[in-house]
Amino acid sequence: MKWASALSEAQDSATALAAATEELQRQLGGTEPDLLVAFASPHHADAYATLPSQIAARFPRALLFGCSAAGVIGAGHEVEERPALSLTAASLPGVTLRALAFGGAPGDAASDAAAEAADGGGEPSVAPEPAAGTWRARVGIATEDDPQFLLIVDPFTFDADAMVAGLDAAYPTGRKVGGLASGGRGPGQNALWAGERMQRVGAVGVAMTGDIAVDTIVAQGCRPIGDPMPITRADGHVVRELGGKSPVAVMRAMYDGLSKPDKELFRHSLFVGLEMEEGRIEFRGDFLVRNIVGVDPNSGALAVAAKVRQWQVLQFLLRDAKTAEQDLSDRLERFRGPKPAGALLFSCTGRGQGLFGRADHDTDLFRARVGAVPLGGFFCNGEIGPVGGQTFLHGYTSAFGLFRKK
Repeated sequence: MKWASALSEAQDSATALAAATEELQRQLGGTEPDLLVAFASPHHADAYATLPSQIAARFPRALLFGCSAAGVIGAGHEVEERPALSLTAASLPGVTLRALAFGGAPGDAASDAAAEAADGGGEPSVAPEPAAGTWRARVGIATEDDPQFLLIVDPFTFDADAMVAGLDAAYPTGRKVGGLASGGRGPGQNALWAGERMQRVGAVGVAMTGDIAVDTIVAQGCRPIGDPMPITRADGHVVRELGGKSPVAVMRAMYDGLSKPDKELFRHSLFVGLEMEEGRIEFRGDFLVRNIVGVDPNSGALAVAAKVRQWQVLQFLLRDAKTAEQDLSDRLERFRGPKPAGALLFSCTGRGQGLFGRADHDTDLFRARVGAVPLGGFFCNGEIGPVGGQTFLHGYTSAFGLFRKK
């Protein structure tokens, strides 16, 4: 298994592609890649449609996968708000790749709904909650073959939550990592590539079977405040009681004990963490981070952006740049897997220079903790990765996929 990653900041698309492919060929040393992952900033929008044919001309064996990106990651560096094209290539002996396209084929019900949204219908296509067998049929791979997935979703035209839930049901042990395409500002403005096609709606993916293992690191960028508490009364998305008390009363008491800086964060950067594996809370990353969507001062109830259950443990969390840095550093330090041959990073558009004040924050930390591994990726409108054995759509997160032989 051999990986390589290249980045070009040339404004001219032909020049950028030539430079990136030349660098890949240099790193690969004559090895033909089987997979080529591409991310391109909106500065290259005129070349989106022809990218599959241009890649095929240069790397005829490679399966193309990727999307448009508001920010691009390649060769271990991050580029935001400037022209950028990244290409990450992998030679994968003993691995079978299958391109996946959802909601992008004429006549597909999800595609038709997505097309209506792109034409001004307004509502994204919402995939029904499918049976595991439905998703196995869509992917075309048996559960026992244990496929691993790369996934990209158009945020305006497809339901990412329903997709990852369906794939988890169909392939419970397969890792799923990816993100929501960025760079476009409305339906039909993003580009998604899978194999020889480009689509403007839906979702694309690559299913990988055979001699490949995918490790994941998901840094949600939060730190706990107060004590973890059991939800003693719940109703759907609403927490009625925490440890026998009203959630609002718990929050008021917690706020009074905070430092002045944390009180300020409490007003605009407060989240909840939900226990995902009962009885297993060893590290803050064991919680699924979700937004608070409302409080009722009369009843004291708290509404969160996830379904909750009685006796599930809830932890209040704060997020800021320092915490995000420490969380990622801790997650990388805790990674004890074999060194990967290559990696992809799916990072939130809310991170990067806007959060940390400089470029290459997350990629520098990765290099310092994991080593000089070829690393590509992009800044997403939402990140896909596992927490506690389930796959979720996240925000403000950096999700790494680390690839190696089994």
